[in-house]
Amino acid sequence: MNTFHNPTFEQSAFAGLIGVAQEDITPPIGIYARNWGAATHEVAEGIHRPLMLSCVTFQTTPDAQPLVLIGADLGWWRSSDDEQLLRTAVLKALSLDESRLLFCLSHTHAGPSMSRDDAPKAGGHLVEPYLRLIQERTIQAVQTALAGAQPATLTWAYGTCALAVSRDLPDREQDRYICGMNPGESADNTLLVGRIADQQDRILGTIVNYACHPTTLAWENRLISPDYIGAMREVVEQATHAPCLFLQGASGELSPREQYVGDTRIADTYGRQLGYAVLSTLEAVLPAKTRLSFTGVVESGAPLAIWKKEPYAPSTTLRAERVEVELPLKPLPSLAEIENEWAACQDNVLKERLWRKRGIRKTVGDGEVTKMPLWVWHLGESVLVAQPNEAYSAFQQQLRARFAPKAVAVMNLVNGSTGYLPPENLYDFDLYPVWQTPFAQGSLELLIESAIQITRNLTRHEPLNA
Repeated sequence: MNTFHNPTFEQSAFAGLIGVAQEDITPPIGIYARNWGAATHEVAEGIHRPLMLSCVTFQTTPDAQPLVLIGADLGWWRSSDDEQLLRTAVLKALSLDESRLLFCLSHTHAGPSMSRDDAPKAGGHLVEPYLRLIQERTIQAVQTALAGAQPATLTWAYGTCALAVSRDLPDREQDRYICGMNPGESADNTLLVGRIADQQDRILGTIVNYACHPTTLAWENRLISPDYIGAMREVVEQATHAPCLFLQGASGELSPREQYVGDTRIADTYGRQLGYAVLSTLEAVLPAKTRLSFTGVVESGAPLAIWKKEPYAPSTTLRAERVEVELPLKPLPSLAEIENEWAACQDNVLKERLWRKRGIRKTVGDGEVTKMPLWVWHLGESVLVAQPNEAYSAFQQQLRARFAPKAVAVMNLVNGSTGYLPPENLYDFDLYPVWQTPFAQGSLELLIESAIQITRNLTRHEPLNA
């Protein structure tokens, strides 16, 4: 008996009005750019590759308030005040609800400072003007994208790339973990690529979601650089003739194999590796508004299932939600105590760690718990989940497993940055993400549980309880 009922194969897609734009946000040479405790220099001495800001807007109608997705070649926020300075101005200028803007950092470790607290340092006087430049270019990119928005389809496909490895390496001699390649552990190598195409199936842009710390270039490097993302973008844009927007995934424990170098050629090699994986994945994307449909059986040496392309109408669903997830904090010194310790410290490495701890304490406050924002977008038959911390890859793995076959893009360092979110079983170890994070044991699991609940409710069109 034939049990088939016209099965079809569809890739997660959204159809609506989509706009794409890109702006150069390369900072001036001489800006304060000391990102490593081991660095002996404080200012950027040149440019390896330009830093870019890419924007994609999504609407159902020309008059509808858009969803705005920004990807920027920037590192991390050391203070919530600076992040708010940028994002609040963008929201106000565009009359956007807070739930409808995702400002995603690539997390390059070879970028400029974005902290106005660095003003007294060498090149620090350039930081605030640079923040104003990013603000202006962001608004310009969104306005350009909206002005050029047209009927288009975003279609997603999963691929793989072997760039990322686990970087939690046991140091048996000192009974601790160090940050570097651990060849004994597997790593999440999932790559998610979105293809934006117009009604003639011409590519307007691509979205790349991949989890890997951009820590190739470190203290020996004195150049501003997007790290591996720059060469990746070059490979993809040369092939597609359209802007490429990068979204950093849940990369808390993921990094390149060879890192902490000053040789920009290594970063470019990694970028090409990821770029070619992106192009390979793009080849697996069906044309816009196309699916495969089972049409019957041809009897040959074997009974052969015949699948053929046919047109269909992708989902036009567009919903956004922002909630606050309450996370417990570890016992932490007060802001005043950290500042006093920093002022008395003479060791450059420890001083850098204390400066970062100061920024974290300012962000989470002096209480025993803090509220962390979480964004979930339901975009056609895909889901975008974003939050400001450095979650381990379990975050994206569990969400993707739970909501398959929907494409699920998961992003770290969105609309802020605070600390790591390692799994609860690692809190018993001497591990950098554990002693760096202000969040108590079990916080990652709370975030995952909240993200699953919100995503389930949003995709089922049920009222939210959060």
